[in-house]
Amino acid sequence: MDLDYNGGNTTNTNKRVFHRLGGGKSVNDTSNQHNHQYQQNQKVCYHWRAGKCNRFPCPYLHRELPAPPPHASVNGGGGGGAKRGFAGNDSSSFSGRRGGNSNYSNSWGRFGNKGDVRGVKRVNVEKVCNFWVQGNCSFGDKCRYLHSWSLGDRFSLVTQLEGHQKVISGIALPSGSDKLYTGSKDETVRVWDCQSGQCTGVVNLGGEVGCMISEGPWIFVGLPNVVKAWNTQTNADLSLNGPIGQVYALVVGNDLLFAGTQDGSILVWKFNAATYNFEPAVSLKDHKMAVVSLVVGANRLYSGSMDHSIKVWSLETLQCIQTLTDHTSVVMSLLCWEQFLLSCSLDQTIKVWAATESGNLEVTFTHNEEHGLLTLCGMHDLEGKPVLLCSSNDNSVHLYDLPSFSEKGKMFAKQEIRAIQTGPGGLFFTGDGTGQVRVWNSVAVPTTTT
Repeated sequence: MDLDYNGGNTTNTNKRVFHRLGGGKSVNDTSNQHNHQYQQNQKVCYHWRAGKCNRFPCPYLHRELPAPPPHASVNGGGGGGAKRGFAGNDSSSFSGRRGGNSNYSNSWGRFGNKGDVRGVKRVNVEKVCNFWVQGNCSFGDKCRYLHSWSLGDRFSLVTQLEGHQKVISGIALPSGSDKLYTGSKDETVRVWDCQSGQCTGVVNLGGEVGCMISEGPWIFVGLPNVVKAWNTQTNADLSLNGPIGQVYALVVGNDLLFAGTQDGSILVWKFNAATYNFEPAVSLKDHKMAVVSLVVGANRLYSGSMDHSIKVWSLETLQCIQTLTDHTSVVMSLLCWEQFLLSCSLDQTIKVWAATESGNLEVTFTHNEEHGLLTLCGMHDLEGKPVLLCSSNDNSVHLYDLPSFSEKGKMFAKQEIRAIQTGPGGLFFTGDGTGQVRVWNSVAVPTTTT
């Protein structure tokens, strides 16, 4: 596939790949003017630096200009640098050592106060205009509602993939494959060709897809009472039995496959290279309700549950070594970044956890939102800076700089976005409750220093 897993020029790559999905112009081309009017003067706002800018929108930048990179940019060379520091479903990208900036613990949320609108153009109402969606809004640029599926100048909508009939619950890009895979509660997995943007196959599974991940050439699909494992290179098709109820979360770490299930168990399989099969290893039972989120990092497995807790497990002994109880509702998603664990919940908070001298995790920062939070995903922008994507149950996705939690942009959908997946060269994907998958592209905004 032309997704350039081996690197290459980001802009040209994205045009080659997913402009093929949608044809010539980006879907957002007609509304880019809506998002860029305030970017005419690329200077840092003096009042913003003083913390008292009240211009909406401000014609100056509400972010610092990037320093010239000391070496080739993240998007230019091999793909390894682009995701460094994020665990997600790739445990190898997480470093248990402290990150390059040892002062992060003092920087969380430093510029992330309410009203911080760096890079985000505000409108009267942050809601997409229904008439614009139908193509017949008569107010044009004077409309008080959004005529775009996004706010912000650092990303654009490339195209939309239609076909699923219910909520998207998983998106996967297997290594070495030329296909994009999407799973849905409509009981199907769809296969998309990245050259043409066409759906080349539909796999009917006979049960709702609760989650889906890829690890190397493998795709793992969580279903009621079973996990399906497909190898995109050998065409191996395995059924891993043992789960009780829906499988809500999957993750791979330390050569083990973990599945979080409806009955509160975490089932573990170990891959046997000799038999080319996954053999049951153990079942971890400590949660009182369904396990809905899993992540691996720093030789630990972290599990989030409907019982409002996060469990910390040793990957060596597979024993629970700590229980975190600061959330007051379902822990929907977990993410490892640098030496931190991030968690989001329906209690409308993102919590940042850091290890104390004793080795136990404690909350070092809490970011509050106005709606319940659903999914976390980490990526780097085209300047190599870490960005957090967080979807909420008001049908939007927020983009935040880390560690400041300053707002970088916002995306909107017709229904809740339950799946977010990063791709190569600044691409990322979102899937919503209507079954629509959107392809987004990070955009580098030219800046000038003065």
